[in-house]
Amino acid sequence: MTTHTQEISMDVLAAMAERRSVRGFKSTPVPKETLQKILALAGRSASFTNTQPWEVAVVTGQTRDLLSQKLMDAAVGGVRGHSEVPYPKHWPEAAAERSKTHNINRFAALGIARDDTEKRETLRLRNFEFFGAPCAMFIFMDQEYGPWSTMDIGIFLQSIALAAVGHGLGTCFQASLSNYPEIVKEALGVPEHKKLLVGLSIGHPDPDAPLNAYHSSRMALDEFTSWHD
Repeated sequence: MTTHTQEISMDVLAAMAERRSVRGFKSTPVPKETLQKILALAGRSASFTNTQPWEVAVVTGQTRDLLSQKLMDAAVGGVRGHSEVPYPKHWPEAAAERSKTHNINRFAALGIARDDTEKRETLRLRNFEFFGAPCAMFIFMDQEYGPWSTMDIGIFLQSIALAAVGHGLGTCFQASLSNYPEIVKEALGVPEHKKLLVGLSIGHPDPDAPLNAYHSSRMALDEFTSWHD
């Protein structure tokens, strides 16, 4: 007989296998109750000495539209972004190669040539439209927290993604949404001492969106694992 615990375990395993970055959403609104359930589950995430450093601003409706426009205006207007979490200046060689291959394959899947700067720019700007998602979330952390807490935030983010899959939704974590922290904080009334780490889009995946047809590759188990008996 299959127990309730076993059923839940299978649901978790399925969500882990199905989770992916969605870059095309339907406009169908996500009920607030569903978002509350997802965040409540994510709030069960592990954290260093139970500090639970995460803070979330959920953006929908008119606020979502106004913030999207402000971010788009900044991006189109050439305002230089400056994330409060510095971007990596370089990667280890193997990681740099994976990143390069990922970008090549993604653009190829969309039929965008390497020198087609106009289409590449259009794709970049879709970030600030939340890829059509009806809801965006912005993740903050008090500036007094340190590196250990950013690892906690990573666990929290993965929990959001898995819980979203369980509710038939998709997510996309977007570094681009952290490029204009002043705009986001002003629009949402967030104090300056709260550090904007990342933004994400969440909603019902659009199966007809071209970008959703692309699937990124993953390292083989033996590439990142060593066994010590």
